[in-house]
Amino acid sequence: MKKFKFRAPKLKQATPDQLTDRLLLINLYLTQGLTFIIGIIWILFQRRNPLELFAVQPGSYFWAWGLGLAAVMFLIDFAVSRITPEEVMDDGGINQLLFRKRPVWHIIFIAAVVAVCEELLFRGAVQHSFGPYWTSILFAAIHVRYLRHWIPTAWVFLSSYGLGYIYIHSGTLLAPVVCHFAIDCISGLVIRFRRES
Repeated sequence: MKKFKFRAPKLKQATPDQLTDRLLLINLYLTQGLTFIIGIIWILFQRRNPLELFAVQPGSYFWAWGLGLAAVMFLIDFAVSRITPEEVMDDGGINQLLFRKRPVWHIIFIAAVVAVCEELLFRGAVQHSFGPYWTSILFAAIHVRYLRHWIPTAWVFLSSYGLGYIYIHSGTLLAPVVCHFAIDCISGLVIRFRRES
């Protein structure tokens, strides 16, 4: 009788030049879909209604919270990018590959999907269980492409903490979704239309 040998699949990290556009989009939408499903299940286990997280309280000014934090984050990011070398803020070329040749409508769509899925999981579910500090540590850890340098890792942590802060003070998940969407959308459009130096 012949014995079968089960081999563990070999996983290796792909570099940006090995990624095709199709593979990058499949990875993006697959991870965001999993993020959304995990967020919904986690919230349901907390015996909460996911739709109620998006409810707007009278006078919450969630647009002001979201766009205000986005403006502050852009100003800080602009200042940091002026005083640090470009390679320190490098994400390995993933954002460039994702947005450089993407149509505008697709950049907007990607920003909306990422904002809703990630905020539902991190602010809606994880933060309810562990608070904004530990949520921000987890949020920074999953953004693996930034972990090679401490400045972008710290920046992702602080951004996440800010998103948690505006969620608490606005009382609606729409505030961090608006902020996250604005940051990703504007950043994607800047990469799309930036002239090559």
